[in-house]
Amino acid sequence: MFLNLTEIQMPVGALTSIAHRISGILLALGLPFCVYVLHLSLQSPQSYAQLTALLDGGAFKAALIVLAWALAHHLLAGVRHLLSDIDVGSLLPSARRSAWTVNIAGLVAALSAAWALL
Repeated sequence: MFLNLTEIQMPVGALTSIAHRISGILLALGLPFCVYVLHLSLQSPQSYAQLTALLDGGAFKAALIVLAWALAHHLLAGVRHLLSDIDVGSLLPSARRSAWTVNIAGLVAALSAAWALL
């Protein structure tokens, strides 16, 4: 049997859960990057100047935007999961609404980071 993955319709809660896992992986992988940035910013005035020069690069800005999305989404989805563990918002209509809220709020955070950086 041929399984066409592009035709599978996942509910919004499943997409939020998958994005929660992906954002957790991104945060774990981005932690050394954040420690390096903090180290550069505090080491000396020359290393701070080096960091500001790096910040002008597009790849650095893109990484910061992705990390901002990952942090916002992971935090909000984590709170959503914790609330569902105590039966707050567990019914299907409110679960869908909270999943959409988490997804949209994560995108708003990423857009806000992009707006601040660009």
